[in-house]
Amino acid sequence: MPTSTSSDTRPMPGSRTEEDGSAVIRVLSYNIRSIRDDTDALARVIRACAPDLVLVQEAPRFFRWRKKLARLASRSGLVILSGGAPAAGPALLCSLRATVERSEDVLLPRAPGLHRRGFATAVVRFGRARLGVLSCHLSLQDEERYAQAGMLLNHLHGLDVPYAVAGGDLNDRPGGRTFGRLAGALRDCWALAPWGAEHTAPATGPRQRIDAIFATEGVEVLACGVPRDLPGVRHQDLRAATDHLPVLAALRIPPAGD
Repeated sequence: MPTSTSSDTRPMPGSRTEEDGSAVIRVLSYNIRSIRDDTDALARVIRACAPDLVLVQEAPRFFRWRKKLARLASRSGLVILSGGAPAAGPALLCSLRATVERSEDVLLPRAPGLHRRGFATAVVRFGRARLGVLSCHLSLQDEERYAQAGMLLNHLHGLDVPYAVAGGDLNDRPGGRTFGRLAGALRDCWALAPWGAEHTAPATGPRQRIDAIFATEGVEVLACGVPRDLPGVRHQDLRAATDHLPVLAALRIPPAGD
């Protein structure tokens, strides 16, 4: 696989619950291109990343979409949390470690001639740690994309939780005004704790970072990046699974009340 900017090669921290009640979780953001590529490779990549939460973009939306997404979740050792067709593509998967408080699929205003977009959102708990989650796939059109970033921040705030994570396919790079709007209000996990590789697209020759994970203040970012040498993640699987590379982050969420 062609290389992209790389950083720390230390092992990605595993999921665990700390003595103080905080939870270390793995969050994966992944554009799966409607499961149109190598489904076996896609499931192997997700399973090898051992995520507690998966922020999916381009989940199946049409004929038997729920069955297709449920099959992928099952083969990855996960369950569907929210999203898919009701959110116009974004979805959330989670491990059985997560306790779901609530979820909501949000459809965004659509500009004439452009695709409908949406957010998959939820509030989950890992023991005493409580977290808001949002998956997004922003517009290809600059003005609409920038406006959607503002809606994302409003919806994240509206979850009314002390800590939150958001991520997805931004269709914008660091330095772009939409990326900058999000990074100005949230914390860009790659910038804080780079790990693995940086660039996410295209999968066969990554040269840009248009997929990202962001966290609110108080969430400790332990590591974030494209898994490259993670045990069980093969380069050929990353190329075959879909047209984007995944972004994996390890985050420490403080216990509720901290």
